[in-house]
Amino acid sequence: MLFVPILREGHVNPCIAIAERVLADGHRAVFAVNNMWSGRLTRYGIEEVLLTETAVPTRPASGVRNAALDVMASGEFGRASPIEKMRLRAANPQHFITHVQYMDAALERLLPAVRPDVIVLDQLVTLPAAELYGVPCVWSWATSSLMMIDDERAPPGQSGLSATGDQRLWREFRQVVRDVARDNWRAFNDYVVGRGCEPLPEYCFHKPSHYLHIYSFPLELDYQDIRPLGRNYVRFDHMMRTEGHQTFAVPPELAAKPGKLVYFSMGTTASVDVSNMRRLVAILAKSPHRFIVSMGAKHKEYTLADNMWGAESVAQTLVLPLVDLVLTHGGNNTVNESLYFGRPMIAMPVFSEQYDNAQRLHDKGFGLRLDAYKCSEEELLADIESLLNDRQLAERLAKVSRRIQTDNSLAKVSQLIEDFAQNPRKYID
Repeated sequence: MLFVPILREGHVNPCIAIAERVLADGHRAVFAVNNMWSGRLTRYGIEEVLLTETAVPTRPASGVRNAALDVMASGEFGRASPIEKMRLRAANPQHFITHVQYMDAALERLLPAVRPDVIVLDQLVTLPAAELYGVPCVWSWATSSLMMIDDERAPPGQSGLSATGDQRLWREFRQVVRDVARDNWRAFNDYVVGRGCEPLPEYCFHKPSHYLHIYSFPLELDYQDIRPLGRNYVRFDHMMRTEGHQTFAVPPELAAKPGKLVYFSMGTTASVDVSNMRRLVAILAKSPHRFIVSMGAKHKEYTLADNMWGAESVAQTLVLPLVDLVLTHGGNNTVNESLYFGRPMIAMPVFSEQYDNAQRLHDKGFGLRLDAYKCSEEELLADIESLLNDRQLAERLAKVSRRIQTDNSLAKVSQLIEDFAQNPRKYID
């Protein structure tokens, strides 16, 4: 199986989780990587094949930091609402198409050498080379399930609008998305058709019917009760990798302090907004509790308080079992992994699917949603105390955690992909 993820942690990590199960069942797992990721996957038993630098332009070793800074420069950070941020997105079809062409050309060159039986994509748009190669393709979604397919029975993806809210706001947001996407979609559709693929559905950047879609979202949060999905969409409660090569213990200087233990992470991308990280750290410094902080690529540019310990990145799946509460940006991996361990969350979304996840947690009563830029000291500290002292919520989350860990749905992913590879018609009309 050849995995072709977007080369950022939020997309690579779920693919690692799938690959671990694939390897355990005796298959090969090969990842297409760039220089920044080269050598980082072999510890999981995963083979790597390098995307040539001439094919896919990447920044140097600081690529994670620079990618985050690109998002910051695009207007995704800050106090603007999700719909305002959507309006701010510059429609730049040529830049968009150029990147896709590089990735598509790189994949086209790799495929004859790798000769996969199955291609697993974790992308935001289709790569024609994958469709044209002629083997079954699986699409792994590392984003909110609302972003897989736009269904008017549910809120639009990236909106942060409630499933029980005003549907006039749903329609307004969808229209803004279409206005922003129009030029990009037309240019991309022309490129896909020019490559020999079928035209894309209007405003959709992939053809859903061509793939088996797998995604992770706990049953307790999913939207299938209001918009059922076709048989080529399969949900898993999580896509959590194992970290057998790592260990973690609460540092002695933090373990000796009083108070509950809280994990604070704004993710790889949002953590580069140093001014806001400083603001939030200053608030949390006034809490009687202790904090483990995932500081991000710009960790040297701010200082933690005495009730905190942090590093550029931490082994999140090893930290979560140890803490009592999670303060998060609301990324898919963190939400799924926190529910796996039964941890309540305060979600402070910054962009994209984070808004949807934060609102869903709030609506379903598994956490609270706060504005990452506007929340006051009083709000944040009060919400921390509220969730830490909510025994009823703790019991509900413990029950969810037991169900997820007992069901162990991810154990079935390898067999699912194998079945799909042998009989695609079973899933796709």
